[in-house]
Amino acid sequence: MGSDWNMMQIKEMAGLPVPGVLRLPEPGPGQVLVRLRAAALNFADLLMTTGRYQETPPLPFIPGLEGAGEVLAAGPGVDLAPGTRVAVQAQGTMAEANLFAAADCHPIPDGMSHDEAAGFLIAYGTSHFALTQRAGLRAGETLAVLGAAGGVGLTAVEIGAALGARVIAVARGADKLDIARAAGAAETIDSATCPDLRAALRDLGGVDVVYDPVGDAPGEAAFGALRPGGRFLVIGFAGGKPPALPLNHALVKNIAIHGFYWGGYRKLDPAALRQDIAALFSLYAQGRLRPHVGATLPLAQLAEGYDLLESRRSTGKVIVSL
Repeated sequence: MGSDWNMMQIKEMAGLPVPGVLRLPEPGPGQVLVRLRAAALNFADLLMTTGRYQETPPLPFIPGLEGAGEVLAAGPGVDLAPGTRVAVQAQGTMAEANLFAAADCHPIPDGMSHDEAAGFLIAYGTSHFALTQRAGLRAGETLAVLGAAGGVGLTAVEIGAALGARVIAVARGADKLDIARAAGAAETIDSATCPDLRAALRDLGGVDVVYDPVGDAPGEAAFGALRPGGRFLVIGFAGGKPPALPLNHALVKNIAIHGFYWGGYRKLDPAALRQDIAALFSLYAQGRLRPHVGATLPLAQLAEGYDLLESRRSTGKVIVSL
């Protein structure tokens, strides 16, 4: 993708005329029409552009998996009144307005900006649910977070610290490690200068839980630093491929490997997902979560935003203003 992408190609992929002309549809039963003010980029967006994501929609489609704005109109059976500010988690947020299922729209707390809300649901939802429901992270345990300054990694650092864990942040470069420390990391490891990640984690006492959105060799190395009874969270593969985890070690050391795909819980257990989202908004309202927006770009620079993700130069969330 990279620099070969431009706004004309993005509009063509979305099935929009060039220049795009927006026609506002009427919401049907259970639907709302949302005027989007901001949308967030996710690594899944990159995978969709090449058909490598597990839920890539058929062409043409509008990019974007999450965003925020105001309800313009509501269909029958919907209790979201026009003017309600909402965060949206659904396909098609990279547009000035779109129809969404009301179940995919969540009222946001007073004081939360559209930029914060646009990138809140997937990243914080992934980390909170994975750490609390899948890994059962407890206060006093040690959590290692790979890709600790990225969109989901930074939220894992923040939530892990809020849960009382000792967080070891692994990221590339001093600037990213500074951001991770500000989010609550007690220890940091610079992956750019660390010759042996497994040894470095063991030197820090080993870990109880690994949060891995990177995969590949870093994931395998962190797995090797798990203590007996540890838990390994498979979050994603930003490094290019899954880690080659030695299952014989998982057997001998009683290590649990948890795959976690946040979007899958929309069908697997939507009630649990909505409960988790409510808990996260409550934590934000209490001032315990501070979303980090690494970059805010206009829609005309959407391709540049994709490049920030693809090159792994971004920190926190990349937001597109609409």
